[in-house]
Amino acid sequence: MSTVVSANQYVSKSTADSAGGTALKVAARAWFLLAVIGQWIFAFYIAYVYGVAAMRWQSAATTPKHFAAGDTMGNVAMAAHLVLVAIITAGGPLQLIPQIRSYAPSFHRWNGRLYMLIIFPASIAALYLVWIRGTVGDFVQHVGVSLDAVLIMIFAVLAVRYAMARDIQTHRRWALRLFMVVNGVWFFRVGLMLWIVLNHGPAGFDPKTFIGPFISFWSFANYLLPLAVLEIYLRTRDGSSVRGRLAMAAGLVVLTLAMGVGIFVATMVMWLPRIKDAHDNPKPIAAAMQYHHS
Repeated sequence: MSTVVSANQYVSKSTADSAGGTALKVAARAWFLLAVIGQWIFAFYIAYVYGVAAMRWQSAATTPKHFAAGDTMGNVAMAAHLVLVAIITAGGPLQLIPQIRSYAPSFHRWNGRLYMLIIFPASIAALYLVWIRGTVGDFVQHVGVSLDAVLIMIFAVLAVRYAMARDIQTHRRWALRLFMVVNGVWFFRVGLMLWIVLNHGPAGFDPKTFIGPFISFWSFANYLLPLAVLEIYLRTRDGSSVRGRLAMAAGLVVLTLAMGVGIFVATMVMWLPRIKDAHDNPKPIAAAMQYHHS
């Protein structure tokens, strides 16, 4: 009799564990799918707006923001940064799709090599633009961007190191961490739009100068917060109780809904209007550069 009871308890526990794991897996996949959609919209925005502008390159009689006549090094760094960010944003999510790893391993390897190769010049270009060329924002924001760039390069090295050592599980963890910090530029925009919606307008910063306590905070939190959520998710997935997994799944659902609002607003307010404007009224690259900080 006791054996039967023990068996029933084991089955019940296994069923509960399975339900908790399934809920967490579904929630994580929903978050990832929505994030990929949002990132591909952002990548298309960069490629289309600046691609159309590049095809209509003209000498600028004026010196618009983010594009300085005669500043060859700065202009090359800006153009390279934009192109590389678009490629990284579009190609990065493909590395995390299990079906691609399983059925197209060669593509996974070569896309990963390209991804890692691009990350370093993109990060170095960002540091150059922040500290030498000069960008919008204050010192605190520049430190936030710089820390993100440094973390990107460190995480990339660690991901490659464990891949070369054939420690695939550890490699995948560092690849996920890399994915979070690489997309800080995207999280920044999505989170900013969510913040503006929640506050019914700009709050905690001056929209003209783009300086204020919220922007200072978000300059770090746009990648550290997603990174923290990832760490909690990994630990919950690998060793938490059923309640812990269900709680994490519920948290991911909330975050997914919040992210969805940010993506929708960013698309409708920032990206889609400028894509339409680039299509209807194509501008030279100098004029398009004025939009880069958005």
